[in-house]
Amino acid sequence: MSGSASAPVAGQVAWGTPAARWMLTATVLGSGMAFLDSTVVTVALPAIQGDLNTGLAGLQWIVNGYMVTLSALILLSGSLSDRFGRVRLFMVGVAVFALASALCTFAPTLELLVAGRVVQGVGGALLTPGSLAILQAGFREQDRARAIGAWSGLTGVAAAVGPFVGGWLVQIGDWRLIFLINLPIAVVVLLIARFRVPETRDTSDVGRLDYGGALLGVVALAGITYALIQWGAVGATPAVWTGVAVGALALAAFLFTEARSPSPMLPLGIFRSLPFSVTNGATVLIYGSLGPLLFLMVIYLQEVAGYSPVAAGAASLPITFLMLLLSARSGKLAARIGPRIQLVVGPLLLAAGFVTLSRMDGDAPYLTGVLPGVLLVALGLSTTVAPLTATVLASVPERHAGLASGVNNTFARGAQLIGVAAVPVLAGIGGSGGGGSGAGGHSTSLAEGFGTAMLILAGLCVLASLCALVLPRGRMPEASEAADRGSLPEETSAVQPLGEEQPIRFCGVTGPPLRSCPGSTAGSGAEHTGG
Repeated sequence: MSGSASAPVAGQVAWGTPAARWMLTATVLGSGMAFLDSTVVTVALPAIQGDLNTGLAGLQWIVNGYMVTLSALILLSGSLSDRFGRVRLFMVGVAVFALASALCTFAPTLELLVAGRVVQGVGGALLTPGSLAILQAGFREQDRARAIGAWSGLTGVAAAVGPFVGGWLVQIGDWRLIFLINLPIAVVVLLIARFRVPETRDTSDVGRLDYGGALLGVVALAGITYALIQWGAVGATPAVWTGVAVGALALAAFLFTEARSPSPMLPLGIFRSLPFSVTNGATVLIYGSLGPLLFLMVIYLQEVAGYSPVAAGAASLPITFLMLLLSARSGKLAARIGPRIQLVVGPLLLAAGFVTLSRMDGDAPYLTGVLPGVLLVALGLSTTVAPLTATVLASVPERHAGLASGVNNTFARGAQLIGVAAVPVLAGIGGSGGGGSGAGGHSTSLAEGFGTAMLILAGLCVLASLCALVLPRGRMPEASEAADRGSLPEETSAVQPLGEEQPIRFCGVTGPPLRSCPGSTAGSGAEHTGG
């Protein structure tokens, strides 16, 4: 057990007690720190560009350096927390995130800032699954749904206020403050977790951990990302082709390793379920479009349209607010009529939003030039996210729900990573030089290529809608027994299952839930992480 002898007993914490409040405070502050950071950094990108004299490629690395390690390690980290202790790994993640934030705060160069972001991704991967697992294992069974619902709502607030906080800090001081604020939060979280939160672990988990698969995943994502970003910055140089080769070989080695490993991080047999594969394909397309939108729009609004950092950050807030309002209702509707209709219509609403945003110019007022497209995107996500994740979980046997949700989350983050790297290249937005529109920077090409980028994203969403046509009408898909016969290890859950009918009021914008979204049950039921 973590902390003193007076610490609460795991599995016996009751809602409303001081122990419950301490546990919620630690997990909400820790997760909220990571979720907040993921939104405030995007708002600060133009300020970072001017200070460190970098171009679009440098900004892409600031975003993607974090996503490379987060995407590749989040599955492994769930198993690590089960094996070595959920509170312990959560604390390690918080400490790593804080140290990396200190490096980002004082980084004098782009290279050191990107290095800090890479390490932040490691910390985020360690603390994100652990926060939910701590609540699941710490609270009494009858109080778990309420505790996890409170966690989800409060971390949703952190994601919502991120653009305001980031824009405000940039305007009143310096972009470095967005990283500095993590340090006091981390200290508070570590003290509470050390002395007030009971430790839990899975004593039956004695299988091998897939460190090789995790390393190959990092190399594959890093190689592919490097090639795409540098291609846009300098063209098809030998170094770019080397990155392509390294990424492709590492990906092939990863798949080979996972197919032969007795305890794989990503058991490939789970993809024998057609609905599982189809909905994960739709996840890749949808989140592969969402990542570039959030990345490009906040830069466009500041550098081309002349928005302040606060205004640019607030421009996308309708997405968060509508998801807070509508996701639970969307999940309940999918449970009643089946997910197919929503998974066809939702991506088409997203596509309509992207087409609307493609017509935006630098002089368009927010209410008529930006908000209509943002609202369509928000409606599309609110329609899609809950039934998408519920279908992922319904498509596999219940004992693999944790693995399925972890895989879906990893695919979404990886898709955002590749999307941020690839879409600017495809849209002709590039250049490695620094400066603004008058200094030979990338803002002119961004102004010209933003509309093309939005149309590319609309095309991805149309493909996602077509994927959903494969799903059966009028009901949730049933778990595929073919995906379960001898192809998956018995104990391979990346995130501990959170039980049945866990009602959650919020679904993440930057990533799908680590459990399914609101309003569903065991095969379709509810949890979140954003980040």
